[in-house]
Amino acid sequence: MIRIMDGMPEGVLGLQAIDDVEKEDYLNVVVPAVEVALADHGKVRLVYVLGADFDEYEEDAVWEDLKLGVRHPASFERIAIVTDARWAGAMVRIFSIVWPGQARAFPLADLETAKRWAAEEGT
Repeated sequence: MIRIMDGMPEGVLGLQAIDDVEKEDYLNVVVPAVEVALADHGKVRLVYVLGADFDEYEEDAVWEDLKLGVRHPASFERIAIVTDARWAGAMVRIFSIVWPGQARAFPLADLETAKRWAAEEGT
């Protein structure tokens, strides 16, 4: 499941993955939230939390994630991935090579820092 987070800085979309992430989470939560962010701000600044209760992405959810990125490749200005998973840092570095925006990984303890970073102006 993906839920929209409260308490985010102006212009920042906060999403939290809980348990299994499924295709329906993208269709019912992520895509509408991204569309609203684009309509309101012309770009997306995202804080995406993969906490201790996150389990896995189902195959269909991964496909929906890729499709969303293809539909809006230059619209994601900043993405902060917040997790204690070891793979996050390497994944973000690889992702940053092919993506025009900025991405950065933060440990769960630095959620507030991630929010501030995502809200910063400029690249």
